[in-house]
Amino acid sequence: MTERCPALFVAAPASGQGKTTVTAALARLHARQGRRVRVFKCGPDFLDPQIHTVASGAPVYNLDFGMCGEPDAAWRLYAAAREADLILVEGVMGLYDGQPSGADIARRFGIPVMAVIDARAMAQTFAAVAFGLAHYRPGLSFSGVLANRVGSARHADMLREALPDGMRWYGAVPREAAAVLPERHLGLLQAAEIADLIQRLDRMADALATTGVVDLPPAVDFAPAPAPAPAPLLSGRTVAVARDAAYGFIYPANLDTLSALGAQMIFFSPLAGDRLPGCDAVWLPGGYPELHAARLAENQGFWADLRAHVDAGKPLLAECGGMMSLFEAVVDQAGVAHAFGGLLPGRAVMQPRLSALGLQVADLPEGRLAGHTFHYSKAETPLAPLIHAHRPDGGEGEAIYRCARLTASYVHFYFPSAPQVVARLLGQ
Repeated sequence: MTERCPALFVAAPASGQGKTTVTAALARLHARQGRRVRVFKCGPDFLDPQIHTVASGAPVYNLDFGMCGEPDAAWRLYAAAREADLILVEGVMGLYDGQPSGADIARRFGIPVMAVIDARAMAQTFAAVAFGLAHYRPGLSFSGVLANRVGSARHADMLREALPDGMRWYGAVPREAAAVLPERHLGLLQAAEIADLIQRLDRMADALATTGVVDLPPAVDFAPAPAPAPAPLLSGRTVAVARDAAYGFIYPANLDTLSALGAQMIFFSPLAGDRLPGCDAVWLPGGYPELHAARLAENQGFWADLRAHVDAGKPLLAECGGMMSLFEAVVDQAGVAHAFGGLLPGRAVMQPRLSALGLQVADLPEGRLAGHTFHYSKAETPLAPLIHAHRPDGGEGEAIYRCARLTASYVHFYFPSAPQVVARLLGQ
C-alpha cells in the first residue's frame, strides 16, 4: 500500500544559488513547528547532509541513481513517508546536470520541484530561467520558484511580475550575510565546525516564514518498497570506525549497513589522541587530515597500533583522507610535509585544483562495490595498485592499493551497493 507524505524537491539552475541553505532553513522552519522532517541529498555528498541533520534532527541519506541505485532511493523514500510529516530532497548542482540528474529523481518519484534562483544580478531574466527549468524536459512536476538574495521589495516585485502565468511564486529571501554557510575547498564546513550553525539556520528560517514555503507542499504517493535485509555476515565482529573532524565523511547508510551485517561498531577519534580500540577490523573514512596534520602526526601511539593491526593480518579499509593518512607523509596546501602513518610508501600532496570527481565502480577480488571520488590531493607512491576502479564511461578510475588485509584508495565506497562485499572486506 502506498504511503502519502508532503514532499518538495529543492533545485537550482546551478551550484552556488543557495539551495543548501534554503533546504536546511526550510527543514529547520518545519521542525521548529513540531513536524517530523526527513531530508535527502541528491548525489554523493557528505557535507550538506551534516547541515541538514542538524536542521531536521534526523539522519540524512543520499539519493543517487548512479552510486546508490534506484531501488535504494525507492525504499528509503517509502520508509521516510511512513514516519514523516514532510520530505525534503535537495538536488545537486543544476536541476538537469549529470546523467542521471536530480530532475530524473524528481520525475521518477513525482516530487514537485521548487527552484531556488540567485536573483542578485537579474530582473526579468529571472523569469526566463524559471521558465526554462520548468519546460526543458517533459514529465517534471515543476511547482514554482523562490528568489534568493533579493536586494529590495521592489526587486522582488519585478521578479514576481515577470513570471509566466500559472507559475507559483514562493516568495523572495533577502541577502543575509549572517545566514551564509562558510565554505572551504571541498565545500561547506562540517556542521560541527560551525559554532553558530543553529543561529544561522534560525535567521534563514525566520526569513522563509514570510514566504510561501511556510505551508506544507502537496502530498506525494510513494509506492511500497521493502528494505533489504542482508545476512548477518559480520555477526560477532567488532569494527573500529574513526570519526572526528579529520575523518568525518561517513554515510549514515554505511553505518546502517554495518549494523545490518551484525557488526558491533566502536567509534574513536585519532584527532583527540585516541589509541586504536580493540577490534577485528578498522574503517578509516575520508575527511580533512591535511587540516589537522600536526595533531594527527603527534598521535604516534595510534599509528603504531594501526601498523600492528595490519601486521596481525586484520582488515583495514582506508578511503580518500583515510588513505592519505597511511602514507609516510602528507604535504598540505602550504607545501609543508607532515609525517603520517607510514603504512604505505610515498606521500599525498595537496593540489591547487580538484584532482578527481565522479562515480567509481571497483571490481575487487571480493566483488563489485560502487562509490565516488572527490579530492584535491595526489598520491605519489611506488606501490603498484591491486586494480583500478573504473568510471561509468568505462575509463580508468582510481588506483586501489592492497597490502595484506589493508585496502586503500581515493574511492568513498557506498556500502549498501554490495553489503556482502563489505562483509568480505572487513570479515575474517
